[in-house]
Amino acid sequence: FRSLKPVLCSKVAQACVRARGSTGKVQLELHTQVASTMAEGDKLTLKSSQGEVFEVEPEVACMSTLIKNMVDDSGTDEEIPLPNVKTAILSKVIDYCKYHKDNPPEEIQKPLKSTNLVECGVSEWDNEYVNIEQEVLFELILAANYLDIKSLLDLTCAKVASMIKGKNTEEIRKQFNIVNDFTPEEEAQVREENRWCEDA
Repeated sequence: FRSLKPVLCSKVAQACVRARGSTGKVQLELHTQVASTMAEGDKLTLKSSQGEVFEVEPEVACMSTLIKNMVDDSGTDEEIPLPNVKTAILSKVIDYCKYHKDNPPEEIQKPLKSTNLVECGVSEWDNEYVNIEQEVLFELILAANYLDIKSLLDLTCAKVASMIKGKNTEEIRKQFNIVNDFTPEEEAQVREENRWCEDA
């Protein structure tokens, strides 16, 4: 099954890439002019898909390009609905943005040279941040993509990559609960098509 590894990696990667669509690059840019237009002490009101409301400093909230654009378009007085982000996930995203508002994350080395993210340029704080259940990790990936927070998307996708790195086909299937939906004939075809990477 070693030659099936590229196919399985592709299936796992879809969870990271699926929501990106074809709408260009995700950006991380803190626009300080948003804060300058607000009175001191003013906060943005973010509303999760479950109706929970969070009062957040504009510098923190606008690490999300989506929120920054919404503020630019509609101002800061209105509640900002985030229908694609659950309460628990939004809270965790806000924690990330609060920490990195004054602590810009380092660039993650690509490709990963190790399954230990700290050895790939990830800080201890970020490494611990993504030390979470797999389901929560994938929800964070989707939220980071939706909110357009590049550094968080890079971090969460790097975590998934570290979970795949060095594993064989069966280990990847077990890690991500991927059902083998290939017929014997399809398996043989995939092995033949990927024979070049047998020793990769």
